[in-house]
Amino acid sequence: QVQLVESGGGLVLAGGSLSLSCAASGRTFSSYAMGWFRQAPGKEREFVGTISRGGGYTRYADSVKGRFTISRDNAKNTVYLQMNSLKPEDTAVYYCAAVLRPSYGLGPQSPEQYDTWGQGTQVTVSS
Repeated sequence: QVQLVESGGGLVLAGGSLSLSCAASGRTFSSYAMGWFRQAPGKEREFVGTISRGGGYTRYADSVKGRFTISRDNAKNTVYLQMNSLKPEDTAVYYCAAVLRPSYGLGPQSPEQYDTWGQGTQVTVSS
């Protein structure tokens, strides 16, 4: 099982950009589809996007489509979340998650279906 550590959060002005990274331990990273989620205070954990094992497929929540991009580098055991045109409503703790996949499909949109989570990184967007 992999272990995940996010980094790259911080404070940014609305309209700005941030790039998050999620580094995985272990030699089976390429066996996992990866997901990004976020949770704002008082709200449930929300699906942001997912990327397939090989990185060839991605899916995004409507709220971030066209602004956020997920990518991965299996040689570096890392998945990335590039966030552009940030809005105050993007403020949340961002989590990466991994789900073991026997095929090359995407990860699910339901957080309960993921096997492993990182500790989260805070993203704050000020207006």
